[in-house]
Amino acid sequence: MSIRSFRTRRAAVGCGSLLLMSVPFEAFADSGDSPDTAIGADYSFILESRVPEVLSTTHLRQPKSKVPGSTTVIQGQLIRDLGIRTLVEVFRLVPGMTVAYVRSNKPVASYHGTVAEEQRRLQVQIDGRTAYQPSLAQVDWNAMPVALESIERIEVSRGPNAAAYGINAFLGTINIITRSPEDTAGVTLHSSAGSRGYREAYGSVADASSDYNWRLAYQKRQSRGFDERLQKQVDGTLAQVPFHNGYDFNLLTYDSTGVLNDQQSLDFRAGASDGLDEVDKAKIGSAFGALQDPDVTVNDRYIQLRWNYVVSPDHFFHIQSAYQGYRRLQQWRTCPVGYEPFCATTDQNIDESRQEFEIQDTLRLSQQLRLVSGLGYRKDTVSSDTYFNGNEANYQSRVYSNVEYTPVFWLTFNLGGNYESTTNLDKDFFSPRFAANFQLTDNQTLRFVLSEAVRTPSTFEQYANWGYRATDVTPAGTYGGLEGQRVGPTFRSPGTYREEHILSREISYFNQLRVADVLWSSEVKFFRDSLRDIISGRLNIDEWDLENNVALDQQGFEVESSLEYRKSQLRLTYAYMDQDGDYRGVPKGSPVAEQRYIEFESRLTVQHSGSLAWIQRYAYDITSSAVYYFADRFKEGPFQRGDLRLVKNFHSPRLSYDIAFVMQHYFNDKPPHSRDNIIRDRNQYFIEAGVRF
Repeated sequence: MSIRSFRTRRAAVGCGSLLLMSVPFEAFADSGDSPDTAIGADYSFILESRVPEVLSTTHLRQPKSKVPGSTTVIQGQLIRDLGIRTLVEVFRLVPGMTVAYVRSNKPVASYHGTVAEEQRRLQVQIDGRTAYQPSLAQVDWNAMPVALESIERIEVSRGPNAAAYGINAFLGTINIITRSPEDTAGVTLHSSAGSRGYREAYGSVADASSDYNWRLAYQKRQSRGFDERLQKQVDGTLAQVPFHNGYDFNLLTYDSTGVLNDQQSLDFRAGASDGLDEVDKAKIGSAFGALQDPDVTVNDRYIQLRWNYVVSPDHFFHIQSAYQGYRRLQQWRTCPVGYEPFCATTDQNIDESRQEFEIQDTLRLSQQLRLVSGLGYRKDTVSSDTYFNGNEANYQSRVYSNVEYTPVFWLTFNLGGNYESTTNLDKDFFSPRFAANFQLTDNQTLRFVLSEAVRTPSTFEQYANWGYRATDVTPAGTYGGLEGQRVGPTFRSPGTYREEHILSREISYFNQLRVADVLWSSEVKFFRDSLRDIISGRLNIDEWDLENNVALDQQGFEVESSLEYRKSQLRLTYAYMDQDGDYRGVPKGSPVAEQRYIEFESRLTVQHSGSLAWIQRYAYDITSSAVYYFADRFKEGPFQRGDLRLVKNFHSPRLSYDIAFVMQHYFNDKPPHSRDNIIRDRNQYFIEAGVRF
């Protein structure tokens, strides 16, 4: 099938869900928003496809019955129907994932809880483009360059996926797939406001033709953050004081697809985000305490180009290149305790960039055999006087492949692997995965998966050269000789950290049954994961004690189920996990001191977690939704929240608009993770309005 005929058929069908049935999946593969991911904007509770398809897990387009691992697919319209406010909150809908805040205003998401302060064990992508900051291995969810209004779907591969995506896909992968420009043709405006200074405004204009489709979008999002934090008083008591921890970001994106001829097309994406991430002066640390709030100025940008070539209905390949830059400027005035009357200006500025290049080929060799393979190269660079005393770089190259073989209709094998080298360790690694999917009936599949993965130390972990340089020193007469010098504590990483290892075993069951107008879908996963040589410890300049010192054994099960009617949907997730930890590092002299490293890697680990959602459509274009989230116990206690949303839609021949009301209720008075995350009112309120024409 040609690219041009693909476009023609798409226009004729008029709905992306029908497209999943009408276009042969063999012709297109991967996780970007080229032909293979052009899923329509219309959202239907009753799935048009007999078995939903997954685009990201192996780089092949596969029905869920053949995917080599449990994968959660969250439709963008579901996100919007539930009234979710921020991107990170979406992952409360994923069984086994937890969401919390560290450093008080920084959101983190984790799968199975093994995370310190950075999401360094998850691969996060937007339209196939790596989206986490390369050198510090962080995911800045607040500044992420994607608006909820632009999301088509999010696919979360729950389990090691290094066989497809490399060394950072240690626990799983998140791929955020945005809507095709042709699905958003016209003008869309949306705005919302509510508690704690939450404000969001989104606008897009898009156009579609037979040869070129484009969308220009802008979003502004801001929040005051948490209301209060705890501050120690002179008498030793703790008092609640105002908290400076909000954010204010602007995002501008451009997405386009151009058809060159019947076999070739070009996808182009570019974007920039800037804004302010507030940091309370009490949270900067004791080494060089701030006299004023050391807010962070954010300036990010990206550009992505992909050439797609359809050789035949059985052969497709693409070449993709992307550049991303991340700049964080943070400066403050300090008069450190113990150095009086010395005062100076210092900073935590950092400028990171990533260049990626990928070639991927997808080939159907027969009705029973498909092969996807590719080459990838990545260069990560960082410039920071504070964190690295200059510049550092890391180079990665990899070769990956996945074979899908169906010898008989009831059995499918997936065999994949990724061979990768990285200069952070100057070593080569191979991450394999093997899966067997048994089709019990047309609607039921039993899956067995065995996979291995590694995670190498980040550039910061391996090569940190951390210290604070003093400028504008006063009094100049006494301390002028320190101008431009590093002063106070410094730390240099030993650079001896090894790779982390995981061996994962999964048995899972997927079914999808339709009875009359009711569709029941469910997936149950049993897992046992063995994690070894986990790097644990604190990344503080005056308390850096990282080691490959923790071994974890995790086992449990996860459930994801939905019941869909014409006018309603019920969705349930639940996860149970039991974890055993063992300290295997340098003896610390006491079990308590050694147990601290295990607890540090378990701050987001919970035993029971899940969600329950209900969406109901009524007459007169009124829709309601209710969702309950829970996690049994974080560091400070359990998390429980209930959200309610009520929306009224209005339609006319030339435009449509809607008005919605959202309420969030927190069931617990005590913040679950950090004692500083205090919300005065357990009821939070928001109002939304949108128009499309």
